Amino acid sequence: MTIRIATFNTENLFRRPLVFRLPGDKQRREVLDDHAELISLLEKETYDADTKSRVAALLKKHRVHDPRRDRPFFVNETRGQGTLFKTKGSGENVTFEIVAKGRSGWTGWVELVRDDLDWEAVHNTGRVIAEVDADILLTVEVEDRTTLSRFNEQVLGAGLKKTPYPYAMVIDGNDPRGIDVGVLSRHPITSLRSHVFDPDPDRPGERLFSRDCPEYELQTGATPLWLLGNHLKSQSGDNPELRVAQARRVASVYQTALERSPYVVVAGDLNDEPSSEAIGALLGTGLRDVMSHPSYRGTPGTHGTGTSESQKLDYVMLPPPLWEQVQHVEVERRGVWAPSTIKSFDTVTSKWNRASDHAAVYVDLDL
Repeated sequence: MTIRIATFNTENLFRRPLVFRLPGDKQRREVLDDHAELISLLEKETYDADTKSRVAALLKKHRVHDPRRDRPFFVNETRGQGTLFKTKGSGENVTFEIVAKGRSGWTGWVELVRDDLDWEAVHNTGRVIAEVDADILLTVEVEDRTTLSRFNEQVLGAGLKKTPYPYAMVIDGNDPRGIDVGVLSRHPITSLRSHVFDPDPDRPGERLFSRDCPEYELQTGATPLWLLGNHLKSQSGDNPELRVAQARRVASVYQTALERSPYVVVAGDLNDEPSSEAIGALLGTGLRDVMSHPSYRGTPGTHGTGTSESQKLDYVMLPPPLWEQVQHVEVERRGVWAPSTIKSFDTVTSKWNRASDHAAVYVDLDL
């Protein structure tokens, strides 16, 4: 029996935070940093004068009070359960008064404004998945299980006339933007394990994983297969030490999973190149990257043009027992828009309707 296992960073399936439409990485990073800072400030038990001043400055900077403006995030409050702020004036003269005395003084959260993706981009994401035609597909950057199920049925099924996957699962992770790691499978998902609560040993009180390291057990025959899905710390606003810590924890989870089955696959967007310390922590366990297999003869990267190892971010890693079963390895790049180096699908005509800036990686195993 041949089983195809793949990973694909879909860049969200239907709705994507508006901030990601900003043209420059510096602008995106500034908004995301401010968003993270605001969340951190608002989690304080007591808001002192300095905290209130900084919160007010961030609220004004990003116009969170005005739904008529192109604001990147807003404060979603529960009516009748206290309020965070009041405003006076309008336009550039608006002033914010933080009326809550601390986190218990109001009920709500800070939420990124989302923008519906163009149908062309959604359709092209579906084309990549349809062309790969994996039996088990790890989906990176998925909003939630409902979204994945709708995509499976409405885009892959009704839109592209493919048979929808019978199994679709997502476990909500730690990312406040709501980008998670899920799976589409033709094989039954028989159990799940989450690591969203794993503590960060270097940051007391913080969670280790930026998203999660979900473990999906799949019934592929007499021997179960465990898929460990990952989306490690991004290189944007880089924190390589955190990514290394996450990779080391994934290595530990992998070794524990081997006690349950010899078939354990580590896959996803690991956000680092093969020579990095983070990837070294995983390869040091005996895992092997499928793109290093002799059956693969393409270019080394998976992100952007993919022409260099520094552009390799996406991995499917196999344990020794599965390495011997590899039949074929390939990278599906036609959903990426890089006209000088990649021949994209005819429906991919710009960065705005590309499926993703990541290629999909897949391997065929003889099980």
